[in-house]
Amino acid sequence: MEPRFAPRHEPGDHSVQDGQWAGEARAAVGCAGLLLALALTVEAGNGGLTLPSALLWIVLAVVLFTVLLPARVSATSGRLTVRGLWSLRSVRTDRLTVVRWPDGIEQRLVLTDTDGALAQVELRVLLANPALWLLLETDARISYENGILQKGVRDLDRLARRVERDTARSVFTISGLR
Repeated sequence: MEPRFAPRHEPGDHSVQDGQWAGEARAAVGCAGLLLALALTVEAGNGGLTLPSALLWIVLAVVLFTVLLPARVSATSGRLTVRGLWSLRSVRTDRLTVVRWPDGIEQRLVLTDTDGALAQVELRVLLANPALWLLLETDARISYENGILQKGVRDLDRLARRVERDTARSVFTISGLR
């Protein structure tokens, strides 16, 4: 079965990043800061704020920030990089060997290249950033055409259909046709 990839685009020298990361990072800071401010205010209003309780609330706010902060995804032609708070994962997208989109609750695309490097990208990032998806898909095409991509063509096709469906739905909604 021949995969349903988008039309080939010539690889450029440009970099694409998750356009929503900054807003999501600000939201993580805001939620953690709000928790801290409310907790310290309530604690102070209920008989006094002590150093141990203040430290506990600070630690909880930091933990909340750590949980809410999304990974930062960027791509150039041939490479996709996922930066977490304490980790950096990078794969050569023009040398992908495995692409997995596991069924279930966790909506992530798992990419493995010929060097054994592994990166996980949340699907919402690819759906919200068409340029990022296009770079990944173009490079996956190169891997497939070179015979490197062994597993995951069906998952890429499934994802391509989902991106097309969501894009069409957005266009119809914006234009008032839906």
